[in-house]
Amino acid sequence: MDLLPTGPGMKLLAAFLLATAAQASSLPAEITAEYHVTNLGVKIGHMKESFVRKGDDYSIRSVTRAEGPLKMFLDDQVTLASSGKVGPQGLKPLHFEQRRARDTRRDVDATFDWQRGVLLSRYRGEQREIPLPRDTQDRLSLMYQLMRAAPLGGTMKIPMSNGRRVEVYTYRFVGEERVATPAGEFDTLHFERVTVDAKQNRADVWLAKGHSNFPVRIVFDDPDGLRLEQSLVALQVR
Repeated sequence: MDLLPTGPGMKLLAAFLLATAAQASSLPAEITAEYHVTNLGVKIGHMKESFVRKGDDYSIRSVTRAEGPLKMFLDDQVTLASSGKVGPQGLKPLHFEQRRARDTRRDVDATFDWQRGVLLSRYRGEQREIPLPRDTQDRLSLMYQLMRAAPLGGTMKIPMSNGRRVEVYTYRFVGEERVATPAGEFDTLHFERVTVDAKQNRADVWLAKGHSNFPVRIVFDDPDGLRLEQSLVALQVR
């Protein structure tokens, strides 16, 4: 697996592999969550997300709709869906899609062909085959893979696809922090995306230690100055 801590060597690597193998079977059977989405403190959206695991199959669905001032100018809804398998190395996506209610031209459909080692990407009427690195995640499965590896801290490299291309994301453990959200206060593990280029999006993630390391706060900063924050409103883990 490519979620490899970069650090003191083979002992840490061995511990990581043993831990992730054990955690695969301990993923919750079902998670439902809701978030407020804000920009500079102003609410612009509401997100609902669900994760379901049945045996070694998983499915994730996330729906974000515009709210507040944004809805007056852009009344849109974005739906993301991921499905695949759960194994000793974690989540293995097989299909990912993105749907927009107002602009279907921006819809994305991607199939992970692990046997051939390619991502079949369909976007704007075109189909492309993109090299698929081992253990690549999609936009939804990425966070659940991070949840599993989070207790080990350190730095992790995770190939991620948005359905159109594949990039390697690096996350670094920042520390343990107490975080307040509309759903309450949580003891969390704080991770940040390590960027090497000013054009890359930054991201900070706070994972609730007592709630399966589920993300309770996420902040995205893009190079153009847009700052989006997801804050947990409700969470059920079963």
